[in-house]
Amino acid sequence: MSEEQALAAGLSGELTPFGHRLLARVYYADTDFSGLVYHARYLEFFERGRSDYLRLAGVRHTELAEGMRGEKIVWVVRRMEIDFRKPARMDDVLTIDTRTEKISGARIFMAQELKRGDTLLVTARVEAAIVGEDGRPKRFPAEWIAAFLPAGA
Repeated sequence: MSEEQALAAGLSGELTPFGHRLLARVYYADTDFSGLVYHARYLEFFERGRSDYLRLAGVRHTELAEGMRGEKIVWVVRRMEIDFRKPARMDDVLTIDTRTEKISGARIFMAQELKRGDTLLVTARVEAAIVGEDGRPKRFPAEWIAAFLPAGA
């Protein structure tokens, strides 16, 4: 593996027995005037976790949007619940863990945790769906179920 490939592999985190894990650093642009992470930035950290989980599981947003599965489909977040427990600060290294709770029809239900070391900072529960160009839900492809529902899920 080349140095460039090794660096790129690290960008996407890793698949784990429970789902996916990603590390991210907090930068100045992530913070508000108080020096704490601005609340809306947590949505971005969680989005990165979900997107990289999809990518490592073999599902790429660009390929779906280009119709690589026979029709253009996209992922949409239908519902999200977030609990802010403790703040993150500039230069913190965060761990974003993502796991699938269940898949039903066109929907996938995921749980996410954002930690600094062993300290739980923020949790989220996300319901996402797959929709076609017409905006109608599309059934979750059977071949994706094994990739998104690890053993024991």
